[in-house]
Amino acid sequence: MNHTLPTDPSTTAGPLAGVVVLDLSRVLAGPYATMLLADLGATVIKVESPHGDETRTWRPPESDGHSTYFQSVNRNKWSIALDLSDPEDRETAERILARADVLVENFKPDGLTRFELDFSSVHSRHPAVIYASLSGFGDEGLGAALPGYDVLVQGASGLMHVTGEAEGGPTKAGVAVCDVIAGLHLQGAVLAALYERTRSGQGQHVKADLLSSMLSGLVNQTSAAVNTGVSPHRMGNEHPSLFPYGPFATGDGQMIIACGNNGQFTRLCTALGCAEAATDPRWTQMAGRNEHRHQLRQLLEACLSSQTTDYWTDALQTAGVPCAPINDVAQSLDYAEHLGLVPRIRLTRDDGTESASIAHPVKWSRSRVSYRNAPPRLDEHRHHILNWLTAQGH
Repeated sequence: MNHTLPTDPSTTAGPLAGVVVLDLSRVLAGPYATMLLADLGATVIKVESPHGDETRTWRPPESDGHSTYFQSVNRNKWSIALDLSDPEDRETAERILARADVLVENFKPDGLTRFELDFSSVHSRHPAVIYASLSGFGDEGLGAALPGYDVLVQGASGLMHVTGEAEGGPTKAGVAVCDVIAGLHLQGAVLAALYERTRSGQGQHVKADLLSSMLSGLVNQTSAAVNTGVSPHRMGNEHPSLFPYGPFATGDGQMIIACGNNGQFTRLCTALGCAEAATDPRWTQMAGRNEHRHQLRQLLEACLSSQTTDYWTDALQTAGVPCAPINDVAQSLDYAEHLGLVPRIRLTRDDGTESASIAHPVKWSRSRVSYRNAPPRLDEHRHHILNWLTAQGH
């Protein structure tokens, strides 16, 4: 059994080979950010309480008795369970920190102060460490006292207000999108801070919160509100600025059609056998297609009803019209493989058990993503980590 941790370019692939991350985060946003860093070659040491990350208990669904939620954001990590209130465990955390380039945490504001693992304490001892914090509603003012669950932010950010049928109630997204977007923002901030450190030699405190991240992630919707003072409203599957853009009924189901410009709309009409619609004064420009979308939908769906979804998907793609099937999640994996992507990977633990995962989404021309560890069992790598610390002289 290998008792070393890969921490340099000779043993770990990826552009972040040699970077060590002390991961004190849990649940989704922080672990998602640190998993992406680990995919890029960083050595991520996940410190969990003796009870483990909460998401280990979030099931169903489960695989081999283990939460698939936890598995979704924790591959390529090394797990050690530490009780930070225990002096010996606290010393082990400090030894890891002495080797770290980055610390990621999502404790309540000031929650790490009593362990001397808050930013001020860490920066005084290890001034080169990048200290990355996540919160729900910020770490100052009234927001500091609020818990940071994704669904709270989906409601507070306006995301639920613009999601759902026009005549229905607010609807949450089918995934914890606020957590994911916050994790992506934090990952980018960590990378930028590491780059800045090459010039200054200094670490710094980077902070992301779910609410600010979601307001940024609402892009055109928040832009409309901040520029006009008027809040966007729910439109179901309709787009406020584009038509046709969304699901349309076919002869045996539905498909997605997305025309973002006049050329695509003209090709759509020609392929459907209603070329004259592209020259109708009501629909020649996007503004008119939005204004008269009800009549245009009736015409397009009358044409689409003559054939199946599979037929129109092939025909429209051949004609250069953006379109796609409406898959369930399992079907989407097969669809990605059909297109030549490789969405699924399998990772094996030291005990021979396996875990399936979704591949890192970014491709590199020279560097490469590496998949090393399956999502770890709680405290699985204690001996690896302690031996590594001893070998490094810490």
